[in-house]
Amino acid sequence: MNIVICPGIHSSELTQCFIADLQFSHSPLIFPAEKAPAYSPLHILKFLLDADSIEPLLFVAFSAGVVGAIGAARLWQNQGGRIKALIALDGWGVPLAGNFPIHRVSHDRLTAWSSALLDGDSSDNFYADPAVDHLTLWRSPQTVQGQWTPAHKDSRSISTTAASFITALVQRYETSELSATLDLLRESGQPSSRSGASPRQPFSLGRRELEPPVPSPWGED
Repeated sequence: MNIVICPGIHSSELTQCFIADLQFSHSPLIFPAEKAPAYSPLHILKFLLDADSIEPLLFVAFSAGVVGAIGAARLWQNQGGRIKALIALDGWGVPLAGNFPIHRVSHDRLTAWSSALLDGDSSDNFYADPAVDHLTLWRSPQTVQGQWTPAHKDSRSISTTAASFITALVQRYETSELSATLDLLRESGQPSSRSGASPRQPFSLGRRELEPPVPSPWGED
């Protein structure tokens, strides 16, 4: 499984702080938002194709990057690719729907509540409590205290940090992917592999040209 980081429009140092706080089990792919529009699905898709990404993909996106990530995930899936999940940090105002799990991480309770009105099926989400600054959520998720709200509404929320919530989700999907891969290998009688990775299904962008960057509607965030 490949973790794909889609930053917003901000200093790249904030993204490095985010990754250091999360301590992923392997190095993620980081979309270079300082060189291409963070909100452009086509640019993210081209980046993934050029990287010859291993499937399935798990997106972790922030702010304007949520716009690009959800669009790229849908394009990838529509062309036969596999998406494990999307974790959206403060994608306020962006409707999130897809044939894969989607989780929101919000910098305050109001953002979490209003964002939930735009979404379809419920899933595990997180909001900061007490509220924090928008950029703090990306720069220092380990310091952000809050509530993990389970998908099942009859379950009680759990006090934790944004970093712990995201890490738990990533580990959940890594474990499920490894288990599914091992089951398939047992059924086929092939030797098992601990990588859990599978080759990307080939597809192409065809002849469509990437549109030139346009000014962001969000500005710097």
